[in-house]
Amino acid sequence: MKVLVIDVGGTNVKLFASDVREPRRFDSGPTLQPKSMVERVAALTSDWVFEVISIGYPGLVVHGRATAEPRNLGVGWVAFDFEAAFGRPVKIINDAAMQALGSYDGGRMLFLGLGTGLGSAMIVDGDIEPMELAHLPYKKGRTYEDYVGATGLARLGTKRWRHHVEAVIGLLRAALEPDYVVVGGGNARKLRELPPGVRLGDNANAFKGGFRLWDSPVSQAPSAEA
Repeated sequence: MKVLVIDVGGTNVKLFASDVREPRRFDSGPTLQPKSMVERVAALTSDWVFEVISIGYPGLVVHGRATAEPRNLGVGWVAFDFEAAFGRPVKIINDAAMQALGSYDGGRMLFLGLGTGLGSAMIVDGDIEPMELAHLPYKKGRTYEDYVGATGLARLGTKRWRHHVEAVIGLLRAALEPDYVVVGGGNARKLRELPPGVRLGDNANAFKGGFRLWDSPVSQAPSAEA
């Protein structure tokens, strides 16, 4: 089965497909709406062959449907019919869960995505559980995302941001007791040393997760938030 994977982020939209060597991308941001996203995808993939589509969505997903508008994009996503727009079968999964699925090596894994915001998901013995950790309170009335997301990096500077990333990883490991932690997302590369049991993911794992979504026995839990 030939799969097109669309990884929708707050900064850009990344595209990859079966039998394609290099991903393609275009800018997203707070004005991006689903209709224009579909049009841009169609234009950039006109020479690609695919039968089905996986979409990594930066927001709440319930039973394979977006149920809340993304925080960092435009409006209209929840009511949009992606299958009708693309004319192909579509599976939607939270973007952090998609990258987690591509990073999974068995057992209990916690995935944390350091990008525009903070994505999070766990996979336990093959069952994927997208999580809603980003907006929980952390310090001084601010959330985890306020400290380890892109706004926290800009506000704190790289050195202090790294300190908080390590602290957040430690808190979540103690609470959730994973066998290992994978840290992915665009800002993960800014980290230097990681504690034992923590490894860097690869952004390409989001594409791997999109492919696995169509042929993997891993089951998706009902909900997710970026």
